[in-house]
Amino acid sequence: MSPPDFVLASASVARRKLLRMAGIEPIICPSNFDESRVKSTDPKILVQTLALRKATTVSSQYSKALILGCDSVLAIEDRIYGKPNSPATAIARWQEMRGREGLLYTGHALIDSGANQEVLRCGITKVYFANISDREIAAYVATSEPLKCAGSFALEGQGGLFVEKIDGCHTNVIGLSLPLLRTMLADLGYQVTDFWQNP
Repeated sequence: MSPPDFVLASASVARRKLLRMAGIEPIICPSNFDESRVKSTDPKILVQTLALRKATTVSSQYSKALILGCDSVLAIEDRIYGKPNSPATAIARWQEMRGREGLLYTGHALIDSGANQEVLRCGITKVYFANISDREIAAYVATSEPLKCAGSFALEGQGGLFVEKIDGCHTNVIGLSLPLLRTMLADLGYQVTDFWQNP
């Protein structure tokens, strides 16, 4: 019996690339969920709720599929950082982040629409930022990369130059923890190899 379709409820290029690297060719179906509708001062609750809302929004379109929703934020002490809304915001955030460490939270929601089951998890990775100069910050923000990313940096892009080290899952920082996905699939009775594309 063939496995159900695997649907990514996101337009994220980084998440799509991670799934493809892992042998999964997802159907792309962005949820377009309005993230401003969800408020929480707890980063774990925030990302898990957003991930579930995104997956739920898409799941009604599929009678038999696995739908994955994800959301990420960076937390430094008591402050939560999503995507910056302007270059000025990104610059100000990097001036606060440099030389410090933060926690990157990624919420994962996996819905099996055929079995009417869902699994909800959160990956947490500690990120250590380099103490970079104002000039480096301005140059990085000028690339526009930070404007597309939670926490104003992309580990897999130019932002990786300004991360000293991480503790935990590195794909979680990119937006989707592959080890966590494997265990979530197992919780729903699947093996990740079931979704590998035939060469």
